[in-house]
Amino acid sequence: MDLPGGDQAEATASLRASVRRRVLTLLLLAILTTALVASVPGLRGALNAIAHIDPGWILAAVALELASDVSFVVLFRLFFDRLAGPEARLLAWTEQGSGALLPGGSAGGFAVGAWLIHLTGAPMRWIARRSGGLFFTSTAVSSTALIGAGLALIAGAAGPRAFSLVVFPTVFALSATLLIAALPRILRSRPNAPRWLRVISAGVEEAERVAFHRPSWRLAGALGYLGFDMAVLWTCLRAVGQAPTVPALLLAYIVGYVTNVLPVPGGIGVLDAGLTGTVVLYGGISPAHAAAAVLVYHAVAFLVPALGGLLAYVRLRPRLLRLTSARPPVS
Repeated sequence: MDLPGGDQAEATASLRASVRRRVLTLLLLAILTTALVASVPGLRGALNAIAHIDPGWILAAVALELASDVSFVVLFRLFFDRLAGPEARLLAWTEQGSGALLPGGSAGGFAVGAWLIHLTGAPMRWIARRSGGLFFTSTAVSSTALIGAGLALIAGAAGPRAFSLVVFPTVFALSATLLIAALPRILRSRPNAPRWLRVISAGVEEAERVAFHRPSWRLAGALGYLGFDMAVLWTCLRAVGQAPTVPALLLAYIVGYVTNVLPVPGGIGVLDAGLTGTVVLYGGISPAHAAAAVLVYHAVAFLVPALGGLLAYVRLRPRLLRLTSARPPVS
């Protein structure tokens, strides 16, 4: 059901006000995080390391983050193929910007993206199914990367081998991936399964349908979305002089990102702490150098999609207003 014209305007104004509040909150959190780093004696070296980074590394990190964001746009267009190309690209960028600005990371971005796509006239059932397919496709790539990295370290690749750091997350990721992949088959014999399980199952089925029954070059966007973003972190680590092996970096990155589920706008503070800790644990890097690299990485990984998303929303809003005003309001 579409919102009446007045409600549309109120919802849009509320979204703009929410974005302004989030930006101010993020600026405050960034200032507090920087002040905290500067006040901790053991981490003051992080700011010194950042000050000595060659600008060429920063430019490389920005280019890689841009490649990651463009990869998401490529993948987004595969799942939302009913949308016109210009609108789909703007919606994909807006969704990424929302994920950067709102609490919950990608979950917040998907929620805003679903609402905006619905304003184009698309039915919510279709949006939910395609959004689930997009989410589980990108999650499957992350899970596969974690499992592969864990198996490589267990087999003898350079890096940690402790049970808690390598074996446990590898077994957990493998078990969870297999269980989620089997969920549609399990629910076929359980018609009274909870609704939330059926929603997850529908997303998994959509991801499988696109990956196996409708293969497209756009699926490479899922690899680029993760791979280029991880390359940003590797670049930042190299910029401060230290970088772990690829398997160790994969585990550090994916395990560290678990903290991003906490409801903090932009993951400011929590993602920095989580990634710094895992980079130290998996990469054997000093806390000061790890913190410096993670702070630069997070700044790049936040600013590029956030600015791109805000610019996309500015261009998208007039199109959405034209589309919604062209449809009769429903009371």
